[in-house]
Amino acid sequence: MLKVSIITVCYNSADTIRDTIESVINQTYQNIEYIVIDGASKDKTLDIVREYEGQIAIIRSEPDKGIYDAMNKGINFASGDIVGILNSDDIFASNDVIEKIASAFDDSTDGIFADLVYVERENIDKTTRTYKSDSFSPWKIRFGMTLPHPTFYIRRSFYTKFGLYKLTYRVAADFELIARFIKKGLRIKYLPMTLVKMREGGISSSELKWRIHQNFEIVRACRENKIYTNILFVALKIPFKLLSYVKN
Repeated sequence: MLKVSIITVCYNSADTIRDTIESVINQTYQNIEYIVIDGASKDKTLDIVREYEGQIAIIRSEPDKGIYDAMNKGINFASGDIVGILNSDDIFASNDVIEKIASAFDDSTDGIFADLVYVERENIDKTTRTYKSDSFSPWKIRFGMTLPHPTFYIRRSFYTKFGLYKLTYRVAADFELIARFIKKGLRIKYLPMTLVKMREGGISSSELKWRIHQNFEIVRACRENKIYTNILFVALKIPFKLLSYVKN
């Protein structure tokens, strides 16, 4: 049975962290290593996390250099065959998600991805939009399109061989890492199911200035990984997304 490491990074997440933790500990899969990395929260986040310490393999709370630094810490602690990240304001869509993720891995698969739904921040049962990722293909990376990071589960050996999230990126380190791994030969499989409920909001989507900043980081990420693109190519993802919204 594959061991699956799930990493949750958090900072001042008292309003949402309980939902996240319970969606992990209620999973039917029996070989989960759960890791929580807290950035020295100033609210009640750590108190809530410690209520579940008997069901969490590793809890660390200390200042960090941002969300990607915290993710890297979690990956360095992880001992599982497979590693995934569940954000502190997200939850798994069902209790058998990890069971289905683990069963999707075979000798020809290095990573999997799936669909997610966006939900209202105060009502996680209210879906606001659906992110269907069945149409993702590596050639779309040059247009700034990638698979949904919260559904991305990968063999830990890829982090060991090809590195972690680059802290020189503020909002697109996940895009860069996925692009880098695909260039390194990642064999990836689409899992046709909804994996995660993702609360609306977040630094990369909440403000126009961050969207613009993200797009320029995407261009840099492509160039660093020898994927030809430019800012005009990346701007073309807008009609792609509109078409996807209409389709869904």
